[in-house]
Amino acid sequence: MKKILLLAIASTFLLQASLSAAKPNTLTKKEKEAGWQLLFDGKTMEHFRNYQKKDVSDGWVVKNGAMVRNGKGAGDIITRKQYDSFELSLEYNISKAGNSGLMFHVTEEENTPWKTGAEIQIQDNVDGHDPQKSGWLYQLYPAKVDATKPVGEWNELRILITPAKCEQYMNGTKYCEYVKGSDDWNKRVAASKFGKMPKFGKATKGHIALQDHGDMVKYRNVKIRVVK
Repeated sequence: MKKILLLAIASTFLLQASLSAAKPNTLTKKEKEAGWQLLFDGKTMEHFRNYQKKDVSDGWVVKNGAMVRNGKGAGDIITRKQYDSFELSLEYNISKAGNSGLMFHVTEEENTPWKTGAEIQIQDNVDGHDPQKSGWLYQLYPAKVDATKPVGEWNELRILITPAKCEQYMNGTKYCEYVKGSDDWNKRVAASKFGKMPKFGKATKGHIALQDHGDMVKYRNVKIRVVK
């Protein structure tokens, strides 16, 4: 049964990777039938709030159909709902030398999201200052290729998170695969800066977070599908 479920998940994920909405921040008929839901409709940020806050700060605005981090004190934002097994797809547009990140299974037990949730790096790979490249699972699972588009263009990041398997894709190119909580995962965590953080990567359900790293970044086409 587990093998059949994994094959179904993989099949749906690969099918979804070939689909694109007719307009930004909309769902196709096939996406709706597959159970996808929008986390951003291009108009409001109602599905998000700031970390450990009730609402979204003025440092995040909706402009030209995108969620834009463009002000001081914007702060990290998280989904209002929590998720365990899911597929997530979004597009990001990073500024020159900019940096941000996407975290999953985030809890609000610490003073910052990355102390509980693993982070997928988002940055300008050309002029960015962090050795961790965009699309990598920060300090844990790198990629051997760079499928990112130049600054100013939209990049599509897709992730699959389940207890049996996790996958990350950049613009349709598979970057890595791992099992959260496996021996390999635990060894990599222990060898990273997260090894001294007792709550890092432990939660199996939590918020999805978008990081404020002080740089301008835009997000759109943020959509999710719960995997059962």
